[in-house]
Amino acid sequence: MSTHPVKFTRSFKTKSGNELSIGTGTGTKWKKDGKIETINQELVDQILLAINSGFRHIDTAEVYNTQAEVGEAIKQSGIPREELWITTKYNPGWQTIKASSQSPKASIETALKQLGTDYIDLYLIHQPFFSEESTHGYTLEDIWKTLIDYKKQGKIREIGVSNCAIEHIEKLKAVSGSPEFYPVVNQIESHPFLQDQSRNITAYSQENDILVEAFSPLTPVSRVEKNPLTDYLDKLSEKYKKTPGQVLLRYTLQRGILPITTSAKEERIKEALDVFDFELTKE
Repeated sequence: MSTHPVKFTRSFKTKSGNELSIGTGTGTKWKKDGKIETINQELVDQILLAINSGFRHIDTAEVYNTQAEVGEAIKQSGIPREELWITTKYNPGWQTIKASSQSPKASIETALKQLGTDYIDLYLIHQPFFSEESTHGYTLEDIWKTLIDYKKQGKIREIGVSNCAIEHIEKLKAVSGSPEFYPVVNQIESHPFLQDQSRNITAYSQENDILVEAFSPLTPVSRVEKNPLTDYLDKLSEKYKKTPGQVLLRYTLQRGILPITTSAKEERIKEALDVFDFELTKE
């Protein structure tokens, strides 16, 4: 699991200069199916724990049904809004499953209301693998134009994508009108077992000033108890006096990729931010 060290600080920058740091996610175990109106206080408490531990980047999504919890945690935290970075995503549906909202505009307006904020820092199209039937008639390009419009209004600071391949990003660039409205982030699954979610997407994104964010960066230790990396991670853990999870997060960072991680345990939440005092060398 060798990597070439990349210079970075505790935060990354988009091409327009906005800073964002390691994110705490509200999907996975927190995801709720259907239109659930009640607030999950356990998730609110978990988000507050992350914020109090030092996280300033919170990642949510329309399909997770956790935007309201993020909004409640922001309100309770007492942290000035401008010190937090909030990412959320439009759900375009999947196969026979319809989009969560009747339109991309309705999705954004719902997010603003549930998050209790005047603006969203980063708004992503969650995935490009949908039909116009699932989105109530909207194409990928149509959705992108809506995001551009909201960026022009100042209600979204940055716009980007998730799970996109090169061909999808090129389509969006073609209708953007200006490099100012090109995608600034591509959030993809990324870890040692999956270093390119689609062909050459990591290199392409980085070469085109698109910040790569990684969801599921801890897969080798969180989803499989024993795998080919287990013994190697244990050795690195002993060498650097860090947990295997911290080694994986550092590996992601040194590839120039910003990790999105999550945990309900205070110890692991704090560990996720304690990855800046060591550097993996080429093994």
